[in-house]
Amino acid sequence: MQFTKLSQCHMALRGLPVAGALLAALALTGCATGPDIRSDYNRSVDFGQFRTFGFEPKLGTDRQGYETLTTQYLKGAVQREMTARGYQFAPQRPDLLVNFNVQFRQQIVSNPAPLPPPGYAGYYAYRGGLYAPWPGYGFYNDTYTYTEGTLNIDVIDAKKNQLVWEGIAQGDASQADPQNNQAAIDKVVGKIFTKYPFRAGQPSPVSPPPAK
Repeated sequence: MQFTKLSQCHMALRGLPVAGALLAALALTGCATGPDIRSDYNRSVDFGQFRTFGFEPKLGTDRQGYETLTTQYLKGAVQREMTARGYQFAPQRPDLLVNFNVQFRQQIVSNPAPLPPPGYAGYYAYRGGLYAPWPGYGFYNDTYTYTEGTLNIDVIDAKKNQLVWEGIAQGDASQADPQNNQAAIDKVVGKIFTKYPFRAGQPSPVSPPPAK
């Protein structure tokens, strides 16, 4: 699957802590064009069977062994977006599980190549083999820009332990403001979910709620 080139606002991330300022960077407002938002979903899945959601027990943003502020902000933002689409939050035995991960990279590689599949070492290792992608899954970029921040939001079929939807935001993370973490997270999660085309109990894609 081919996507447009990433924004050319390539500024090095100096002094950005991976766990702290973390997602303020993903306001991604440093570039005039804003973040690059992409998504994909498994078209063989009946999304009408899904009515409830919860969160992965081992989230990609909690590698330190405790729940970070970033995780708390992400949970709140995702819960608002899913609830707006008719899903009910169910901590025990939900139909869908949500996972997320954040990464900053400083290296730029110009040769086009596919991202490594889930389960391999590297960025997608945050999934840790917990769930599998659909057949033929794969994001492809024209350019890899490792000076940018990347936020992944995964939606997983809890029964099959399989990824069914993925949303990605990538953009310039050089002008992060740690004082604005929560607002930044709310904003970028809202942008990602404009690409989520389903509502609870409805099998066919519908127009999502407008971005906040």
